[in-house]
Amino acid sequence: MTNLAVFDLDNTLINTDSDHAWPQYLIKKGLVDAEETERQNEKFYRDYQAGCLDIDAFLKFHLAPLARFSRDELDGMHREFTAEFIAPHISDMARMLVEGHRAAGDELLVISSTNEFIITPICKIFGIDNVIGTQLETDADGNYTGNYTGIPSLKEGKITRLHQWLAARGKDLGDYGKVYFYSDSKNDLPLLCVVDEPVAVNPDAELLREALEKGWPVLNFK
Repeated sequence: MTNLAVFDLDNTLINTDSDHAWPQYLIKKGLVDAEETERQNEKFYRDYQAGCLDIDAFLKFHLAPLARFSRDELDGMHREFTAEFIAPHISDMARMLVEGHRAAGDELLVISSTNEFIITPICKIFGIDNVIGTQLETDADGNYTGNYTGIPSLKEGKITRLHQWLAARGKDLGDYGKVYFYSDSKNDLPLLCVVDEPVAVNPDAELLREALEKGWPVLNFK
């Protein structure tokens, strides 16, 4: 049977947080109010790390700038963003992990609470086409409205979105020999606890404690 290898993105496959880095890019380009954006960005990042993120408030803040630009403009911005803020934080070890699963014939999937606009091009760097991120609403012209749709893929939401993704393909977790999940965050403990092969990567303190107690493998890519 084929295995399914599921990866978180931020601080797992990349040694940075793309959700946190995008506002920093906007600040550097002079596209947002620097002081207010920096304040909000740091607050939400601390809340995420503490496991108490208000996802609706965060997404309202984070998605609003996307509505000011066309998709073509955003695509160009994303290429610049990736080159400066993301590519330098991709380790050889992360690439080797993905390639090891690919060579074994495993199906590859990234599931992240970060929105699909940010993560999809980053996942393509790893050659991963199956991507679950927070879904974004678009208008009749295909431009982003600044709102999200569906269930954000955060905490238990990752389990729900994974099951939805599988169901759309006529599958469930039982159709795979093994299901791996690699993550850095205590926010992902719900999904880590339901897969066959949970692996902590660059884990935060709470996830590290949990991994050591349960005997999960721990990897460090930093």
